[in-house]
Amino acid sequence: MKRFASFLRRNSFVLLLLLAFVATDLAVANWDPLKSSRRFYKNDFTKTLYHHNWADAGPVFFGNSAVTGAYIEDKSKHPLVEMGLSYGSINDLKGILDHKLYKVQDELVIGIDIHTMVDLMPTEPSTDSTYPWLKKWYQPYLFAYRDYLKDSGEEALRSLYTGIVELDRSKLSAYEPRWIDKELYFGRKTDEFMKERWNFYNEKFGSMTLKDFSANLDALQYVIEYAKRERIPLRVIWMPYNKAYPEFAYMKPLKEEVNKLLKAGDVPTFDAMSRYEPQYFHDLVHLNREDGAPLFTKEVDEWLESLAKQSKS
Repeated sequence: MKRFASFLRRNSFVLLLLLAFVATDLAVANWDPLKSSRRFYKNDFTKTLYHHNWADAGPVFFGNSAVTGAYIEDKSKHPLVEMGLSYGSINDLKGILDHKLYKVQDELVIGIDIHTMVDLMPTEPSTDSTYPWLKKWYQPYLFAYRDYLKDSGEEALRSLYTGIVELDRSKLSAYEPRWIDKELYFGRKTDEFMKERWNFYNEKFGSMTLKDFSANLDALQYVIEYAKRERIPLRVIWMPYNKAYPEFAYMKPLKEEVNKLLKAGDVPTFDAMSRYEPQYFHDLVHLNREDGAPLFTKEVDEWLESLAKQSKS
């Protein structure tokens, strides 16, 4: 007991600093400014919640940016919550369900494109992703999101300095609200651009085999079992690919493996991969907003409505 008391006396300053840091971190995590404040960068999951008045339950159309680009939620007659995440994967959907961050109700539609199942695909361009399911339980909030906090902190200091120097109170706390909308795809990229992107993807992913998709295949099996357990109708859509360019070598064996899982799980599938002509595309994997997305949304509506009628009969 004396040794413990002595240890506390000798290290009291360090222990107080640690306690202060923990208390501060818990307070900031509870505030969660990356979600609640427009001063901070927003990931696509937070943007989804924001555009649905922070509702965290409903029918979902999940996927990556191909889903965001192709599905026009407010034009749909069979409305789903568009939950396309930039660089999103089935592993991310598993993380959302595991952490109970969103309660899927009534229906779960998953869009799979040529990138959705790639285990090595970064979830976001930044190495410091802000998706909450990727944060390790032991990481302090202030450490996990330090780059984003630093960015907004520097902006706040610049505003404070400007307001003091210019004697303008309105500038003391001024800030540029962070972009809150998802990226959409208008028009059509040039053939030169698309050839360059095809070569880039082929060099990066072209030699992949099934082992490079194992984590996402496991995650898909998890989602199939989750949907069955929770009695949520599950549907899968193979997202459109610009057929003016060759499919990557891994697509056929991957598609066969995924379809085996879906067939075993009795999951209805809509194959739209080669369905649309090149003029409907913005690039290799994103339908353009003017022509491709409205057509895709209409046909997905029709397919989902046909399934709904079958289930009632």
